[in-house]
Amino acid sequence: MTTAASIRRRRSARRIVRDVAPKVLVYLLLLPLTFFIIMPFAWMVGSSFKPIGSGIKFPPQFIPNPIVFTNYPLVFKTIPFLMYTRNSLIVTLTVIVGEVLSASVVGYSFARLRFPGRDFMFVVLLATMMIPYPVTMVPTFIVFKILRWVDTYLPLTIPAFFAPPFAVFLLRQFFLTVNRELDDAAKVDGCNELRILFQILMPLSKPALTTVAIFSFTANWNDFLGPLIYLSSARMYTLALGINYLRSFRGGGDLAPQMAAAVMFSLPCIVLFFLGQKYFVQGIVTTGLKG
Repeated sequence: MTTAASIRRRRSARRIVRDVAPKVLVYLLLLPLTFFIIMPFAWMVGSSFKPIGSGIKFPPQFIPNPIVFTNYPLVFKTIPFLMYTRNSLIVTLTVIVGEVLSASVVGYSFARLRFPGRDFMFVVLLATMMIPYPVTMVPTFIVFKILRWVDTYLPLTIPAFFAPPFAVFLLRQFFLTVNRELDDAAKVDGCNELRILFQILMPLSKPALTTVAIFSFTANWNDFLGPLIYLSSARMYTLALGINYLRSFRGGGDLAPQMAAAVMFSLPCIVLFFLGQKYFVQGIVTTGLKG
């Protein structure tokens, strides 16, 4: 009896080691990577609480000493932070609406409809993602200048209503995972294609739609080059462009106010990710798995 119990304990211990050891190894490998990822953000937050002028000290001081809270009010006194935030929200939310609506329609047509040249057109759509933005930057600017859209939000928002390829790809792949029998049942009840999309598929596609919305918000909230090219009036600046003027604060820019502005600038993306994390992860995992 003792020998049998001892054998069972040894087998159980080996089983535990076999199951736990790979996980421990993975975590040991991920910890250094996590440190390098979190360190810049921790440095930004810590620097936002440093006194003016301490950002250029050598050796650099990671933990602020003393801790000051004056940098955050200083940002609001130096630049119209709330106005720039409002401008960014106008642009970003408009783009999200445009991307979700247009990409849903185009993604649905590629996933559910059959028409000549469908696969070829989808490949061409994906190929446009490989064109670097600097290649199209000048001709696009010329077009918008001819349309007299420069110094307006139209060049930053209207393209989103023409089905961005990446959003189309994500939604098309997700729509492929939805059972086609739902479409057939809806057509028997007299639904047309638009009603099938908006009343059946889109309510079932919350993970994919949330993923598209988070990607769109992050990309457009952080966009610096677009507003820099098309906006010339200071009252029209987005937050990404507006906080750049903190670099000229006190004749050359001090690190502490810039880091305080960067912390406040980063918060919406962080909050949005945590609020939509469940749908975001689910959308990433299920997109592309045809069932």
